[in-house]
Amino acid sequence: MHTAPLTLWGSPHSFFTGKVRSYLIKKGLPFQERSLADARFHAHVLPTVRHMVVPVLELSDGSLLQDSADIIEALERLHPQNPMLPPTPVQACVARLLDAFGTEGMLAPAMHYRWSYRAEQEAFLQAEFGRAVYHGADRSQRNAAGAALMDYFSDFLPGLGVTPATIPAIEAAYEALLDALDLHFQACPYLLGARPSVADFGLMAPLYAHLARDPVPSKLMKSRAPNVFRWTERMNLANGVDGEFPESDPTWLAGDALPPTLEPVLACIFGDWGPQWLADAALFNQWASSQPGLPAGTPVEVRAERKVHQTLGMVTAPLRGVAMARASAPNGLFLLGKALHCQAGLQASDAQRLQALLSRTGGEAVMAIALARGMRRQDYVLTLV
Repeated sequence: MHTAPLTLWGSPHSFFTGKVRSYLIKKGLPFQERSLADARFHAHVLPTVRHMVVPVLELSDGSLLQDSADIIEALERLHPQNPMLPPTPVQACVARLLDAFGTEGMLAPAMHYRWSYRAEQEAFLQAEFGRAVYHGADRSQRNAAGAALMDYFSDFLPGLGVTPATIPAIEAAYEALLDALDLHFQACPYLLGARPSVADFGLMAPLYAHLARDPVPSKLMKSRAPNVFRWTERMNLANGVDGEFPESDPTWLAGDALPPTLEPVLACIFGDWGPQWLADAALFNQWASSQPGLPAGTPVEVRAERKVHQTLGMVTAPLRGVAMARASAPNGLFLLGKALHCQAGLQASDAQRLQALLSRTGGEAVMAIALARGMRRQDYVLTLV
């Protein structure tokens, strides 16, 4: 029976569910969370979306939203009060950039720490995957259901570029990011100041369900970056600012300013993951330019198939001196495109301030990306405009 204004179809261990759940809590929107084991998911959600995927948000009229970014943007339009995107131009652009990075750019480290260390956290993962699809008291049945799902997801690592040769670079890059974030979250409760934004929700995708909850990366985060772990807890609390920051006015910084401690975070992102964006853009532009007759509505997928995890093929980009070959997911470019669009609309003085920030943090090449075709999500897939 559908009773709540909003129903979040998801699971505790889900990468993207963590992003949407945190948004709903901070936005102050009442919701109930239900799992894939629920009969309504198979009777209504799956036939409508036609993907076995979470999160899906069901509105009070039974209509469905899928994809974490789409869900948040739709709810921001429906509920403009208590906005989660800064109204000032440079902050908005940086928020979009951080959302894009968190939502797609950190899939490799998140999946690496889950599946490369599977043996050390098997019991936890079986319980987590099992509870998503099995409701009942029989532990062996739940664990068996979880194990079957785990075998499917653990095969994703090569496509994400996670191999014995790249793992040291992936871990080094992640640890550097943790170090920068830990210093930032000691100074600020959220990425852009004392108020959460889409930047925080984007980073919650990898940093909560995988990296703060799974036993091996959770230990790493708690011991190396305890302020980051505390931020993941704060992001699931309804109150805006906790007692650690009693004097904080729960707003973004005045004057469209950014916290100084955010710049090392941006430098890590551009330095380690910027080449991945550049490689994705080169492949996308090659694919789109070689087929100028592709009509609007064509899925952005190398086989033009309707898929959850769309890809245009393999790309190779350097990560800390190691060549990292992986499947190129256009959704990361689609989200980056929102930051690029925001940048294109800046007034001259704001554009100068952003360019100075990019010069200091090494982001000029990424934010100079130009895409050969526009993209939009249509019928629950990413398509050409």
